[in-house]
Amino acid sequence: MLRRVLRPTLGRSLLIRGLSSRSGNSILDWDGNVSEIKKKIRSLIPGEPSNFLYDTKHLPPEHSDVVIVGGGVIGLSVAFWLKTLEKRRGAIRVLVVERDQTYSKASTGLSVGGIRQQFSLPQNVQLSLFAIDFLRNINEHLAVADAPPVDLQFNPSGYLLLASEEGAAVLESNVRMQRQEGAKICLMSPAQLQKKFPWINVEGVALASYGMENEGWFDPWSLLQGLRRKVQSMGVFFCQGEVTRFVTSSSRMRTSVGEEVNLKRIHEVHVKMDNSLEYQPVKCAIVINAAGAWSGQVAELAGVGKGPPGTLQGTKLPVEPRKRFVYLWHCPQGPGLETPLITDTNGVYFRREGLGKNYVGGRSPTEEEEPDPANLEVDHDFFQNKVWPHLAQRVPAFESLKVRSAWAGYYDYNTFDQNGVVGPHPLVVNMYFATGFSGHGLQHAVGVGRAVAEILLNGHFQTIDLTPFLFSRFYLEEKVLEQNII
Repeated sequence: MLRRVLRPTLGRSLLIRGLSSRSGNSILDWDGNVSEIKKKIRSLIPGEPSNFLYDTKHLPPEHSDVVIVGGGVIGLSVAFWLKTLEKRRGAIRVLVVERDQTYSKASTGLSVGGIRQQFSLPQNVQLSLFAIDFLRNINEHLAVADAPPVDLQFNPSGYLLLASEEGAAVLESNVRMQRQEGAKICLMSPAQLQKKFPWINVEGVALASYGMENEGWFDPWSLLQGLRRKVQSMGVFFCQGEVTRFVTSSSRMRTSVGEEVNLKRIHEVHVKMDNSLEYQPVKCAIVINAAGAWSGQVAELAGVGKGPPGTLQGTKLPVEPRKRFVYLWHCPQGPGLETPLITDTNGVYFRREGLGKNYVGGRSPTEEEEPDPANLEVDHDFFQNKVWPHLAQRVPAFESLKVRSAWAGYYDYNTFDQNGVVGPHPLVVNMYFATGFSGHGLQHAVGVGRAVAEILLNGHFQTIDLTPFLFSRFYLEEKVLEQNII
């Protein structure tokens, strides 16, 4: 019965849309800050206090309208759009909590930086088109006074997807939809493919799709730093720490069909400070779960999935860390400057890196091959056995390549349908999700950030309708499967 109730309400939260973290009063007008804490400490200590001992600037504020868990590119994008769309400057107090502000293990910085419209779902095509327009005009959005412009080093070389006889019909259908959404994608026969890219061996290729505009790759680090610099200039607070607890309240609600559900509301976030046993409680109105590969764990802290199996309360956020390897190799006889990002029929991909005959690439493992995500160690045998043979078969020049370096990063992998989770949780009514993109979060971050800000501030999606990406689909068992995962 609850499934029938959920469907017509997927686009809105079950409770209020307002921002308030104190009963009876909006905290949008709250004007306290950490400096007041410093003053109180100094008033209790005779003489001149030690700046080191009593400095509290590393602590988050005691109150924040919105707490964003995760300071990667998606979390920063949510912060940017909340501040951009607020009704008056300073109306919304936003705190971003990131446990590693060096971003040494963050998915953003370890990405190969691709952007494409060649997806199997219209929503993902729309997100990519929104993103490319944003990126092409990056300094209209992220300019900061007296700071150098953001240089994304965008390379518009396109994507080239290869399909076997078995996958040709799906590829053709996908391209038809992509064109309807406004993407400039062309289909190529094996003969056309070999004429344009004579260094490709077309054996086993029945059809190919090629992005003629608005596809390629860019520097993820530049986008991350540009967003971070911009939101800081807009008044967003940052804190290095880890969210370890949510303080919640519960209430029972009876649905229109007579079923009782337990609603939760988060009132306080506990942030454990970096390299310390201390934590800082932060009262808040809204929590955004943008914790990437670790967002499933953050959701569990709020009680998501802690209920009887088969119920909405017992439905988990199906996002977990999956380790992916990226290899960089050199090949003096390799493809030239016109090389796009190529995805082979078996999932092996590569692109050019710079101008010195260097290339990066890899392949997503099968379920049986999934590596242990406990660390980011690289499996070099995976390249030798699972990647290189396919590279050399498709591009004969790669027979003589030499690997120069490699790294590993995490996908925030949605095990249900490999697609994003965007919007509010139906029972933890003030937790919103922006996670689970399974490898395409970087390129969709700016569109997802706007979507989260819109549904939070207005109660519904406006720019792009991401209703199919709501959490409720996991309980309803309605997959929104993205087939083009690289």
